[in-house]
Amino acid sequence: MKKFFLIPAMFFASYYVSAQEIYYVDPVNIPIFLSGSFGELRDNHFHSGIDIKTQGRVGIPVFAVADGYVSRISVSPTGYGNVVYIEHDNGTTSVYAHLNQFRPDIQGYIRNIQYERKSFQVDVPVLPGIFPVAKNEKFALSGNSGSSQGPHLHFEFRNTKTEEPLNPLKLGFYFINDNTPPTIYSVQILPLSSESHVNFSNNKVIFDVELVDGKYRIKNNQIIPVYGQIGFAVEAYDFVDGSANKCGINSLELTVNGILYSVFDINRFSFAESKYINSYIDYEEFVASGRRFQKTFIEPCSKLRNFNFTESNGIFDPGFEGVHPVKIELKDSKGNSAVLEFSVEGKYREMPEVKEDFTSVFVCGQTNLLKTDEFSIELPEDALYNNLLFKYEQQVAANGYFSSIHKIHNKTVPLHKNAKVAVKTKNLPESLAEKALLVNINPENGKFSSTGGRHENGWITSDIRTFGNYAVRVDTLPPTILPLSIANKTSLTEPEKLRFEIKDDLAGIGSIEGLIDGKWALFEYDAKNNLITHYFDAERFEMNKQHSFKLTVTDNRGNSSVYEASFQK
Repeated sequence: MKKFFLIPAMFFASYYVSAQEIYYVDPVNIPIFLSGSFGELRDNHFHSGIDIKTQGRVGIPVFAVADGYVSRISVSPTGYGNVVYIEHDNGTTSVYAHLNQFRPDIQGYIRNIQYERKSFQVDVPVLPGIFPVAKNEKFALSGNSGSSQGPHLHFEFRNTKTEEPLNPLKLGFYFINDNTPPTIYSVQILPLSSESHVNFSNNKVIFDVELVDGKYRIKNNQIIPVYGQIGFAVEAYDFVDGSANKCGINSLELTVNGILYSVFDINRFSFAESKYINSYIDYEEFVASGRRFQKTFIEPCSKLRNFNFTESNGIFDPGFEGVHPVKIELKDSKGNSAVLEFSVEGKYREMPEVKEDFTSVFVCGQTNLLKTDEFSIELPEDALYNNLLFKYEQQVAANGYFSSIHKIHNKTVPLHKNAKVAVKTKNLPESLAEKALLVNINPENGKFSSTGGRHENGWITSDIRTFGNYAVRVDTLPPTILPLSIANKTSLTEPEKLRFEIKDDLAGIGSIEGLIDGKWALFEYDAKNNLITHYFDAERFEMNKQHSFKLTVTDNRGNSSVYEASFQK
């Protein structure tokens, strides 16, 4: 039996809320509405916290939810952006991400480190005595930094020892009003063996559902004929009171013939396992249509520990006959429930044999390798969730490429770990060897994106995160620099800062160096908007004089652009 990934009993003692004392307070002093929930389905990961709306603006005061001390500070142009970690004495750490700015002493501390390292991006542990914080103490302002797609506060709890994220709405955090149950849109039934069929088809089938008398059912209440090993999956979202944002469910239970087959619970998970979301959903359907179906069964090589199974890993076999009632119940973190009930009937029909061309059989749970004269691919043992009839094809490339095009299976099959590929170059001048890289080509429009790589002895080697079409190109174009705060390289148009838009067409931005009077100057990098900004710093640079300025932006293939100016400040 596969066990729940449970929170130890010692945590519940700390988290229960009593009438006398509430351990945690709200992280903001505005009405709290959510735009994202814990465990919500995201690209390649489960959402590790809750997203709190900040009224569409930056600069909302952020408060410590309990007594503690700052244990870590990180600044990044992507991901969490500006983030603070506060450690508490009950074994939890609270995390506040996408911040706009920190408390002045914290801001000065991290800025000194940025200047010491000559790097905008830093991630530093902080000793306990440096920045103590009191419960309900303001220590930051909310923002839109990193990969945030709009102003909000991303808030988390983590187990301090293991760093595993924990569901705030299950740990004494009761500031969210939610009386809205999840919404179920459709159910999917999947044949899971070569002999299985659904609705007399070897393919998975999606059925729309309808809400009748408080419960969902398959439209027209039809009974679905099935045979062999089958699995179920549902397309569903949760909605929190006062918000139109689609959030995630908290638990999913499958019952067949009155017997509980499986329970999925997302109150805690490991960052190391978060990418197993691609085995939990029907990844193929998601790539094809953008719809996420959540399975009630587990793939053979998935190691996601949030399932509990009492029967056959959630897989059902109806036999040759009989009607079998199926119940799928979904709950949100507040316990609001939605129930889908329908029936399947065991019916056998001989199906035409399906023959599929493939190059090799890749077995999940072990290393897989394929080599040709111009190509090789190696998958580590944990790369696949299921066995794979692997397909590979080589095609002649068009002009602009320096290799054949290598069609590596299909992008609808997920990789849990990167695959290592090697591609032999063709007609690549030695002078361009350092500019060569591997690109992923979109077969629908011919556009491509870089996966990087290293050239050696006529081959490009690179790690790839997805299957698809790959070939070699070169990048000889430097990044572009567009000044937004200086006119004619002489006059400031924004007196408090220097701003530039920087872009690169392929390899991506590798480094940014700004010099004022020959001294390194900190530029904050907003990667999603291609913006860099320097705020004039009178402590580090002499003001009220003429300044020389030089900005160098280099991509990941060593191509550089330089912008120089002279201005009075």
